[in-house]
Amino acid sequence: METRHIPRSSFTRAIAILQIVLVVFVILSVASLHHFYHVGYVLDANEDNCQKFQTMMKNGYADYDLMALNDRVEEVLARISEIQNKLQSSLKNMDKDNNNKRSIAVKNITQTEFRIFLEEQVIQPLYSVHVALSLVRIPKSDAAGALELSVEDPLINFFTVEETRKYITGKGNKEGKLSVYGTNRTYNTIGHACVLMRKELEEYMDYDMGSYCKDDWNLAQKLMLGGCDPLPRRRCLTPASKLYQKPLPINMSLWTIPDDRNVRWSNYKCRDFKCLSSRNPRRGFSKCIGCFEFEKEKLRWVTNVSLADFLIADVLAVKPGEIRIGLDISVGTGSFAARMREWNVTIVSTSLNLGAPFSEIIALRGLIPLYVTLNQRLPFFDNTMDLIHSSVFLDGWIDLQLLDFILFDWDRVLRPGGLLWLDKFFCSRKDLDDYIYMFLQFKYKKLKWVISFKSKDEVYLSALLEKPPRSL
Repeated sequence: METRHIPRSSFTRAIAILQIVLVVFVILSVASLHHFYHVGYVLDANEDNCQKFQTMMKNGYADYDLMALNDRVEEVLARISEIQNKLQSSLKNMDKDNNNKRSIAVKNITQTEFRIFLEEQVIQPLYSVHVALSLVRIPKSDAAGALELSVEDPLINFFTVEETRKYITGKGNKEGKLSVYGTNRTYNTIGHACVLMRKELEEYMDYDMGSYCKDDWNLAQKLMLGGCDPLPRRRCLTPASKLYQKPLPINMSLWTIPDDRNVRWSNYKCRDFKCLSSRNPRRGFSKCIGCFEFEKEKLRWVTNVSLADFLIADVLAVKPGEIRIGLDISVGTGSFAARMREWNVTIVSTSLNLGAPFSEIIALRGLIPLYVTLNQRLPFFDNTMDLIHSSVFLDGWIDLQLLDFILFDWDRVLRPGGLLWLDKFFCSRKDLDDYIYMFLQFKYKKLKWVISFKSKDEVYLSALLEKPPRSL
């Protein structure tokens, strides 16, 4: 098949025409914002509209985010300028080629090359500009031209990726009916720190709807740990391991290392469970060393190594028959929940994949992983948990004010008479009194209380505390 070529002179004329089209696009873009100025911000600055404008500014996000709108308009103009610069650069490069005798042989480009150039350098960038401009939300004016102070969807003009904006836009119910929750509008939520991680969030939300998601759970976790939590839902299909095998039955899965093929290993340093051994210095994580070695894990909570090690049998004997459900806030593979299951106690284990597949292995053992960070309020109702257990998690690194918020949330979900089990919390000796105050401020009854040395400068604190009844 013969390849048709386009002369350089024709290509140059095409670029010039594109630049003219771009100028027209800019004019139309500015014209499309005319009604924004027409409502009174610039052209019709009478006293009434100025007063309304000042009211909007005082109310901030609750009414209208003018700064975000300004940022979006500037971003659109910057994109247009970027396209203009690329076209001008292409013209200059062609002029250099025409003036260089050694480049005389290269005079023509194929239609395919020209088409690729148009798609990549002109059409796609212009479409992106068009989408960004069309999604700008501006205040509406009433029939008399006065400014309406209608409430704006929060952050709607901050994000530019269309899927993100669709997610955070409030969804009104059909025909104005009330929902099962008694509301007429539903807002999907995102963490407020998402505004500080806009680039990462928009990368996360840039996908083909209905197609497969990228294998980017590590990006999602980075966002969550950065305070962009909760994350927005996505409308793409989560990939699984290509070699996924049926999980083991529950009578075998609790203390058997799962099949390596049931984990997506691409974002870990290791590629199988054997690599996660405590003997491997390149395993990729430093917390919970040895917790992937079940022979060692089986000994925990059933044998004493030190006075700070409490036995499950002793803890449950304090409240015989009363401990049925609980929460384990630790870094681990679910071994505490596995041991408690043997005592007919259901434990939900919080987890994050901090260098290893902690969430996956908990689920593959037939247990319940709760994928949450410290940033988030616990998703349980008040006074519902019989037990909260914490180990290798809230250690001496944690800020006291942050710990205060967390402990009050634990107190909220723990039922009257419920147990708080601090399992070998450690900190420096000089900070011990501060942490003891934090734990005892709720007036819990001390059922067990042990302080022991971890090292010369650090100590362990293990405690079993009972929440008092607080009837109004």
